[in-house]
Amino acid sequence: MVRNVLGSVLALIGATAAVWSPFRVWYDGRLGRDYRLAELFSGTGVTAAKAELFGSLVLPFAAAAVVTLVGIVLRSRGLVALAGLIVLGFAVLWMVRLGLAQGSLTVGGDGPGLETGLLGAVGGGAVLLLAALVMPGRKRRRSRRRRTTPPAAAEPTATVERSRAGEDQPRDEHAHPAPEPPPTRPSYDGRTRPAAHDEPTRRIWRRPPDQS
Repeated sequence: MVRNVLGSVLALIGATAAVWSPFRVWYDGRLGRDYRLAELFSGTGVTAAKAELFGSLVLPFAAAAVVTLVGIVLRSRGLVALAGLIVLGFAVLWMVRLGLAQGSLTVGGDGPGLETGLLGAVGGGAVLLLAALVMPGRKRRRSRRRRTTPPAAAEPTATVERSRAGEDQPRDEHAHPAPEPPPTRPSYDGRTRPAAHDEPTRRIWRRPPDQS
């Protein structure tokens, strides 16, 4: 949290310095807003012609400030670093094109030389890169694995058998078979009664007839 706040503050300072630099003197009394942006990419090089506001160095530095603000809101180190590279890139490109046009460049001194406007642009770009290093960036959220529930145990299949009444009734294959009824045998009175296998045979003793 502290690094994020510190990086955001440094990014704002660097973006402010970069945007303010074109309104200060860059070389030989000329402001940065006086240099045409198209001259940096043309074959003619830097000339003495005065540029319009959004056709000068103000445009890339303002774009870098917008990228910085988006990077701060999104907590993106890459966007802040990109803004710093834009500022430093155009500052270095301007020095190269001006050096080719003038033949040499000097810093300060009695004659014409590089002024505080360029130093503000270079310093602002360096502070933006430093802010990108300080910012922790946005943490990537790891996707949580979805917990898959185990499939429910399949219910035992039920078979259909024909009942005596002619209706279909489900029967569980895993259920124990119904016990068979005990066998029956006729009794002495003509009624049927269950035959107990362990019942001993009853013998009726009759008195023999008298022989006398």
